[in-house]
Amino acid sequence: MTQEKTDLLARLVVEARQDLQRRRALVGQDQFERSVALYTPKDFAGALRRPGLAVIAEMKQRTPTMGVLAEEYRPADLAHVYTDGGAAAISVLTHMAGFGGRPEHVMAARAATSLPILRKDFVTDPFEIAEARAAGADAVLLIVAALERAQFVDLLAVARSRGIAALVEVHDEPETLIALEAGAQLIGVNHRDLRTFAVDLALTERLRKLIPTNVVVVAESGIRTPDDARRVYEAGANAILVGEALMRADDPAQRIRELTAWSA
Repeated sequence: MTQEKTDLLARLVVEARQDLQRRRALVGQDQFERSVALYTPKDFAGALRRPGLAVIAEMKQRTPTMGVLAEEYRPADLAHVYTDGGAAAISVLTHMAGFGGRPEHVMAARAATSLPILRKDFVTDPFEIAEARAAGADAVLLIVAALERAQFVDLLAVARSRGIAALVEVHDEPETLIALEAGAQLIGVNHRDLRTFAVDLALTERLRKLIPTNVVVVAESGIRTPDDARRVYEAGANAILVGEALMRADDPAQRIRELTAWSA
């Protein structure tokens, strides 16, 4: 792993851990476990196996590289719009320092939609997986590049034990093999190079060949046009995760429809 990539991930992970410690200190364990048990997770993976190309519509207030995407950020309103647009699932950024997110945004989205929800963050602790379910999320993101191998395997097992899905994010062939050896059933291929921030949609074409057909593949980052969506679908992606293009769109619901109209 390059120094630049390590530094970027390390900063985001440290920020996530700092916020995690703050949140954990505010919650009583008994109350927390009751909150976890109260929510029955939906079938996140099943929602992505629909005919044609599924869309995971992502909401985020800002990013570390692009700055503010939404001055008026209303997760509940976005959840309504994404649902109306035909999204298969919703992704909610909860990383505070880099993306302006927090777990409460998952709660707001859950109150506004019946779609499965992905809690997207730099997860490194079992608490965050349980916290995701307590907030109403049905899946968490696990980033292979951000975790030690044993840590990743443990967190994947925790997600299973908590009854929620894990979308395992990979950036290259070695990470894909680690994900598969651990038994990942949902793999997200991130097209963005964390060293240069360049986007290469060909990565889905390369990595899909390594992944069994029964494993759901989500193409992530840089998908802006129907042609982009068609390209990764033809490469074998079951779903696309789209954030920036929706956050910048005047009509996000219509943008979702446009991205998938050709596959209807």
